[in-house]
Amino acid sequence: MLPSDPAKAVSQAVPPPPPDPVETAYRELETRIHELRPNEDLAPLEKAFHFAAERHKNQKRDSGEPYMLHPVLVTRQLADMYMDMTALQTGLLHDVVEDTSATIDEIRKNFGAEVAACVDGVTKLSKLNLASREERQAESVRKMLLAMVNDIRVIVVKLADRLHNMRTLGHLSKERQERIALETMEIYAPIAHRLGMGKIRGELEDLAFQYLEPEASETLLKEFEAARASNEAFLGEIRHTVEVLLAREGIVARVDGRVKRAYSVFQKLKRQKITLDEVYDLLAVRIITDSVKNCYAALGVIHNEWHPIPGRIKDFIAIPRPNLYQSLHTSVMGPGGRHFEVQIRTDEMHRIAEEGIAAHWKYKEGRKGAAEDDQRVAWLRQLVEWQSEMRDPGEFMSTLKVDLYPEEVYTFTPKGKVIILPRDATPIDFAYAIHSDVGNSCIGAKVNGRIVQLKYGLRNGDVVEILTQANHLPSKDWLSLVKTSKARNKIKHVINMTERVKAIEIGEKYLEREARRLGVAMKGVTKAQMEAVAGEYGYSKIEDLSAALGYGKYSPRQVLQKLAPDQVPIETPEPAITEPSRPSPTSQPAAGDQDLVVKVKGIDDLLVYRAKCCNPIRGEAIVGYVTRGKGIAVHSLNCTNVQNLMYEVERKIDVEWARSTSAPFPVKFTVLTEDRPGMLSQLTTALFNEQTNIRSLETRGDDVQNTAGAIIDMTIEVKDKKQLERVVTSIRRISGVRDIERVNPQ
Repeated sequence: MLPSDPAKAVSQAVPPPPPDPVETAYRELETRIHELRPNEDLAPLEKAFHFAAERHKNQKRDSGEPYMLHPVLVTRQLADMYMDMTALQTGLLHDVVEDTSATIDEIRKNFGAEVAACVDGVTKLSKLNLASREERQAESVRKMLLAMVNDIRVIVVKLADRLHNMRTLGHLSKERQERIALETMEIYAPIAHRLGMGKIRGELEDLAFQYLEPEASETLLKEFEAARASNEAFLGEIRHTVEVLLAREGIVARVDGRVKRAYSVFQKLKRQKITLDEVYDLLAVRIITDSVKNCYAALGVIHNEWHPIPGRIKDFIAIPRPNLYQSLHTSVMGPGGRHFEVQIRTDEMHRIAEEGIAAHWKYKEGRKGAAEDDQRVAWLRQLVEWQSEMRDPGEFMSTLKVDLYPEEVYTFTPKGKVIILPRDATPIDFAYAIHSDVGNSCIGAKVNGRIVQLKYGLRNGDVVEILTQANHLPSKDWLSLVKTSKARNKIKHVINMTERVKAIEIGEKYLEREARRLGVAMKGVTKAQMEAVAGEYGYSKIEDLSAALGYGKYSPRQVLQKLAPDQVPIETPEPAITEPSRPSPTSQPAAGDQDLVVKVKGIDDLLVYRAKCCNPIRGEAIVGYVTRGKGIAVHSLNCTNVQNLMYEVERKIDVEWARSTSAPFPVKFTVLTEDRPGMLSQLTTALFNEQTNIRSLETRGDDVQNTAGAIIDMTIEVKDKKQLERVVTSIRRISGVRDIERVNPQ
């Protein structure tokens, strides 16, 4: 039977339109803000939402979602961090200038100067390509640091932006995933740590870990999942016991349990070369109480119930970390011989540990950043001051990365002042932390009343006394000992000054001696002529050219050819830039073994050789270092010696891989494995499948770790970096391989 009203039947068959995901997310954002701040006027926020939604209209993300969903979810993160209205508006507007036709002037006109300044700051950070060339990367990070100093909200918004991008990284290409993840791990996560934002730092690291070490991440997560039921039952039992014990003593507290983060576990396994069941703090219980007094009382209750593990008790309440983190940490032996960590803190300490600098944000005060004396940004101000002294971008990036990582050694002066230094810091670092003059004149040190070597690694609780001598100057060797950027910069400055004076004198003598040999009368050469030649080499002063000659960067003959071209004939250079290589005992030399391997850009008559400390291979980023009388040493940019050597920027020289060669590069590895039948066979099969020749192979038992393992030392031949990466990946896939490390000949 036909319906009496066909039009009505058709209208009933059409389903209602699906809810707009952007509008839904924004209403949830408003609800969340009302929960946190019931009296807040949300009219400015709604104005920013409609402005951004109109500009981002019809734009899509790589996932296919409406683009506007991203700014709304970033702002939700900022709301959860109790950020003020300026930061919330910035969250909604942070991409409109970069991705739409909107301008900063429009933002200023509609939302005021403060919001415009924040949006401008975040826009500039969004345009930074931190994975680009070293010079651009350094300049990008400088801008970020300056933006942070001017208004800390800029970096807080950027961290929230990066967190949401990392959560949705799966829709990008593998290359972009790895680039963004590396940038997150090296720059953004450490900045979050230094600002005390532990919750964001932890999630950023774990997300980046999944893309940078996918196999290790997957393996760990599988192990976590396999033990999840057991761990939850154990933590539930411990939590109940702790709650009963604390209630019996009248200590008001709440107790939480957690499993250590995957990336944090991975770092510990790699650093200490241990198995998962040897991680003392894999399982942890957190006690949050109402006072400092009850924190220490709770610690007593825990130690009365379970035996503490020696050396695992840390009091960050009495001596907070530089990012103002406070807590008591102890590891104890629990039921069934299972050890676990206990963290004890107050509510306020917990907020600071989770949110860091954002935990102190006073809503409606209009404060742009932290107080002037806030330790969390004191390092930042100092770094910005130092940047003007750093001419070399590599030096700047090295300083930044040292400063971003946690400082863990708490030492004391004889008068009881606390000096906080990085792990493995030396008395030289301690001396420079006191004062530059103390560092420069340091000749020795006493630790706990005993004289120690300057390379001594300081430990928690050490009382350090520095011995000094007037007119003493730091040694170049100190650069390989120090761990702090302050000490490194001050030492480099002093060495730079003394080395430059020597280089100028040597360069002038070289030029005069060569001129006498070739019969060129230097008395007839005017200052203007010398300055003109210096300009051809890119120097503004004659002294700079003399220093370059003294370092061996150019030959005196080259300079004399420009000064007196009629008297000095052009000499045909000998083909000296060949890679010295010895034939493999297992293969015949290839026809292309004498091809040029590394060359200096624009110069053809300098000896170039690969440094043995890092043994760079084709495809790796490299840098040249001028050594007097020995030619140009070529190092990998990742070489630990590079920053120690580059104290004089003038010795740095651009080098590049020359034309292709069939000569392989020898690379030495140490592989840590389980000691089981068939392991060696699987290893050699993996190398065979990658078409890699084995030069040498030796196995031995793992006596150091006292585990049922084996150590395999081998030297293989690879053509370039790509083949090396394939080899490492293949070896890591073998079941039972615990770790693989590249070993460089010394």
